[in-house]
Amino acid sequence: MNKSASITILQNDQGATEEITDEVTIEEPLEFSIAFGAHSSREIKNLAVTMRTPGNDFELVLGFLYSEGIIKNKSDVQAITRMDNLEDSSNIENTVLVELDETLSVDPQKIRNFYINSSCGICGSQVVDDIGSLQQYHSSKSDFLVAESVLRTLPGRLQKQQDAFSQTGGLHASALFDQQGSILSLFEDVGRHNALDKLIGRELQNNNLPLFQSGLILSGRTSFELIHKAALAGIPVVVSIGAPSSLAVDAAWEYEITLAGFLQADRFNIYSFPRRIN
Repeated sequence: MNKSASITILQNDQGATEEITDEVTIEEPLEFSIAFGAHSSREIKNLAVTMRTPGNDFELVLGFLYSEGIIKNKSDVQAITRMDNLEDSSNIENTVLVELDETLSVDPQKIRNFYINSSCGICGSQVVDDIGSLQQYHSSKSDFLVAESVLRTLPGRLQKQQDAFSQTGGLHASALFDQQGSILSLFEDVGRHNALDKLIGRELQNNNLPLFQSGLILSGRTSFELIHKAALAGIPVVVSIGAPSSLAVDAAWEYEITLAGFLQADRFNIYSFPRRIN
């Protein structure tokens, strides 16, 4: 799927205006639903609409379901497809249906309906006091350490692999890196939270959770929601090009995650658990 589209714009440069072709990031809605319960009494619940950049939709939805505690592992999902019962079949590529395992306990009264904004996700739907109830993996069990000299190489390495960003300047990235600073996996999206859901969804598909031996680099600022998702995946180190929010810092301490921000080639700030950076 295309992540960008070519459009004609007017560009003003030093007072002179000319018509040029420009690339802009594609943003479209994705509606997803879950099917659950015994085969004889199967229910379908429309769960969310998110504004996203098309591509890796299945991974995005799996990552979201995991971060909301609806699924805990790959075996909780029987199948994941597009919805085929639409009145307008032209919209099928903007839908996802997740068939949950019949034995999975789902209380439809406890599952919220979401509208997910591409800029801020669900904006801190959980409070720090409650986050431990969903946590399967504790980053305190990780022995992952990374050298400060390695961290300073990450912005350049990330930018080299952001293909769509180089065309549009309008996409966020989430990427896993190892102790040597090599980028292991990278996903882009118009929404910061979507990029991370795609990343976690792919690792869930590949049975790679928990991610105790990987760090996470974010292309923008760090919100509480991103720390929450990283913690649930067992990621011990989160670094970002931008700033963290106060709640992100609080959550990083609560989760025992090493959090760094304002990462550049010559400097960065450490906000929590500095012992993993040497």
